[in-house]
This record gives sequence, C-alpha cells and structure tokens, in this order.
Amino acid sequence: MPSPPARARAALKRAIDLAGAAMGLLLLAPLLLAVAAWVRLDSPGPVFFRQERVGRHGRPFRIHKFRTMAHAPQAAGLALTVGADPRITRAGTWLRRTRVDELPQLIDVLQGTMSLVGPRPEVPRYVAAWPPALRERLLAVRPGITDPASLAFRDEGERLARAADPEREYLEVLLPQKLRLSAEYLAQAGPLSDLGVLWRSLRVLLGR
Repeated sequence: MPSPPARARAALKRAIDLAGAAMGLLLLAPLLLAVAAWVRLDSPGPVFFRQERVGRHGRPFRIHKFRTMAHAPQAAGLALTVGADPRITRAGTWLRRTRVDELPQLIDVLQGTMSLVGPRPEVPRYVAAWPPALRERLLAVRPGITDPASLAFRDEGERLARAADPEREYLEVLLPQKLRLSAEYLAQAGPLSDLGVLWRSLRVLLGR
C-alpha cells in the first residue's frame, strides 16, 4: 500500500491533471473545433483516431488523437509511422508537425486513463517487448500526453525513415532509449518537474 506522502503526491498530481485538462479544453475549444472541421473536410473518415494503448496497471484503453491518415478501418501492419508516409493527409501533415493531433488526449486525462505528464502509452505489441522490471515501473503510473522521452524523440518518424528496417530500429535502438528516459523521469517526478516538462512541450507546440 502506498505511504501517506505517496498518496498525497498522487492526489496532487491528479488534481493538477483535472484542472489543467479542463482549462486546456476550455481555452483551446475554438482551435479544437476548427481542426475537427478541417479533418472532416480534408478526407473521408472520423475526426478522431482511436487506437488501443496500454494504460496504468496494464489496463487497455483507447486513446484520442485527431486523425492524420486516410481512414482504413481494416488496415494492418506496422504500428509505426515512418517519415513521409503516403497515408498521411494534408491536414495530418500539419497536425503531426505541430503536435496538435495530440491535444484531444486532454479528454483521456479527464477520463482518468492518462495524465498530463507521464510515460507515453504504447500499443500492446511493443509493451510486450519492454524488460519486465521496467514494465512494472512504467505501468505503475498513468501514461502521459508528454514526457522527456517524447520531447527528445520528436523526430522519431524521420529517424525511422532512414532505417533499413524501421521496426527493428525502433525495438532495438529507439525504444530502449525512450524507456531509459521515462525511467529517469519517474525517478525524480514531482509537480515542479512536471511543470518543466509541460513548459517545454508548450514551447514545442508554439514552434519555439
């Protein structure tokens, strides 16, 4: 059972998540509505891309993102997007470059499946490749919209596009580095460090 200080930190983090997500959705509502309309007009299909990810304690959930690819419900293959993927729509190109496609995850934060800051949620296929000790640590907390690993690997798609085997490059090179950064984040995570990650993420969103 978590100690009283740990429970207090968890309660504070959840309160910050709820306040931040609610405020973000309210302030960003005009942008989110405009982007939703653009996605629908740009290509046939739903506004949101819903994909199963692994959440806290290994529970699966369906993440919210603005759809950035041509709608193909039965598509199979890599769970990775590599470079200038031909499936990416015109709207999707801008959404991915600016990271605006990630903003609907504020809904997931309100629902309690995600946090503002935390290890990025992965698909089950790649969580199965995590070392057991790290899997237990990373899945002990809610996954986040942003974290130091996602900031460090903003150009992941371009890196994978240069690889002869993108999935092998991801599993053997990028994923271990991302897991290390996520573990380092968890080792010193707190309200102040989370605010620092959010500030850096906001600067990325604003293109600074």
